[in-house]
Amino acid sequence: MKKRDFIKIGGLAAGAVLAGCTTSTSEGSTAKGLVRKKGSGVLKLSYRPYELQLKHVFTVATNSRTTTPVVLATIEYDGVTGFGEASMPPYLGESHESVLNFLSKVNLEQFSDPFLMEDILAYIEGVMPGNYAAKASLDIALHDLTGKLLGQPWFRLWGLNPAKTPLTSFTIGIDTADVVREKTLEAGAFKILKIKLGRDNDREMIETVRSVTDVPIFVDVNQGWKDRVYALEMAHFLNENNCLFIEQPMHKEQKDDIAWLTAGSPLPIIADEALQTVGDMLGMKGIYSGINIKLMKCGGMHAAYKMVTMARQMGMKILIGCMTETSCAVSAAAQLSPLVDWADLDGNLLISNDVYDGMTVVDGRVSIPHRPGIGIIEKK
Repeated sequence: MKKRDFIKIGGLAAGAVLAGCTTSTSEGSTAKGLVRKKGSGVLKLSYRPYELQLKHVFTVATNSRTTTPVVLATIEYDGVTGFGEASMPPYLGESHESVLNFLSKVNLEQFSDPFLMEDILAYIEGVMPGNYAAKASLDIALHDLTGKLLGQPWFRLWGLNPAKTPLTSFTIGIDTADVVREKTLEAGAFKILKIKLGRDNDREMIETVRSVTDVPIFVDVNQGWKDRVYALEMAHFLNENNCLFIEQPMHKEQKDDIAWLTAGSPLPIIADEALQTVGDMLGMKGIYSGINIKLMKCGGMHAAYKMVTMARQMGMKILIGCMTETSCAVSAAAQLSPLVDWADLDGNLLISNDVYDGMTVVDGRVSIPHRPGIGIIEKK
């Protein structure tokens, strides 16, 4: 069976699991053989703002920062709690204020069955347009909750093999040569590095990294290149320096330039800022070689799974990424990682005040916890 056919069938199977879980016997067992916690309560939402502290100044083509605002959410049902998170880096346009405002308008107590996921997420989508990080916090918490009620991690509910997770990258932000060299040496346990480019020191960044390591890299330009000829020259330079692909080289509105670059580049060109939701997918064909899926951009795990399916049908490569996040959102994204080509799931490793224990990196590879739900626990 081709991989894309398996994904299509797997999506139907995942839906069948959830649909099957809505009807239980008097003992609480489903027709699928899974045991769910039988309950008669309602969904209760709680949330609080939090500020992530970065270990190093984080610099990309457009800005620098030392913190990232997040909102930590929980959905409780009959004594079982699902955890979720909204992370708001500057370019998304969301903030503590906007996320808290959105969540204040959400009434989950109208729902008494957390397994009616399509109904619940459709309601959440209709509360207000946009606000995808806020919506992701609820989607992640709902997935965590239902997985815990079933006693299964989500990679298993999707029928995925945790041994097939990809290598994940570690991000090196734009900085001076000395700092870049230091950060690269600190990332010695990783077998792929993600290098931020897009200012006036692109070649210096690559040459500095290459002075201390020869591991494969990929680059994220964050729309920093303006000229397509320069972009193509850089693509050939990067290809000679063991680079795997280029992420969002030019501004998302430069569609003709990006399509021209994709046609001539020796490396795949991956959409990031140009892509947010499932609805944007059809516009990627012929412009990009692949896509970067982030839960904070698309609204959570449910939408991300749909995007994986659609990308495969379109013959596109897939990178699953993250923002600066706690282990909550990163571990949620990791549940999908056996389906993708590359992973960039290091957001929890860039902060000093993580409140959860979840996904880890073992020998450079994503390691998904076998705990139920998204696989996290609160740190003591």
